[in-house]
Parts: sequence; structure tokens; C-alpha cells
Amino acid sequence: VQLQAFGGGLVQAGGSLRLSCTASGGTSSINSMGWYRQVPGKQREMVGHISKGGITNIADSLEGRFTISWGNAENTVFLQMNDLRPEDTAIYYCVAGVGPYNDAWGQGTQVTVSS
Repeated sequence: VQLQAFGGGLVQAGGSLRLSCTASGGTSSINSMGWYRQVPGKQREMVGHISKGGITNIADSLEGRFTISWGNAENTVFLQMNDLRPEDTAIYYCVAGVGPYNDAWGQGTQVTVSS
């Protein structure tokens, strides 16, 4: 499974961005997709994920500002980020749950929020 993420960039505090991630290759084995983020020097943290059935889970600290959803195109997931804050600045990684035990990771996309 290969993942391609799009949509990162520079935005002012209070603004919005939507990230997208499309999976290809062996996608029949995908059972969920989601996002993590990482600031250099810090641990990677879970942002949210969505199951094939549409059940979502967003990190408690991001509830109300971030939402995750499936796109109309198969195996495309969106991360809508609203009311962005400088502390949301990070590299955002798309991840897919593949089969019962494996994960596939995308290359990451930079999100920078200026104050």
C-alpha cells in the first residue's frame, strides 16, 4: 500500500486547512486510515483515524477543531483542520491500517501555522 498526502502549507492562526491522503496498491486490505503528526524532537502523536465503516476517533485535545472523513473517491481520507493554532505546526503523516497487523505510512506533509 502506498499513501500520497496533499494539502499542507502555511496558514495564519485561526485559519483552516484540509489535508487529503489517497491510498493505492493492495487497498482491499485497508481497514482504516488516519493521521499522525510530529514536531521535530518530539514524539509522534495520533491526530485521528477512521474505520472502513466510518467510525472516527479524534484526539481529545483536537476535538471540535479537527474532523476526519472519507472522500468520495475510494481510499481517500480527509483531515479538516479549523481554528488552527501555532502549536498545530508539525509534519502530518497519513497512515493506513493494513490487514490485522500492519501499517503503511505516507511521506508526511508540513503544516505551519503562523501567529
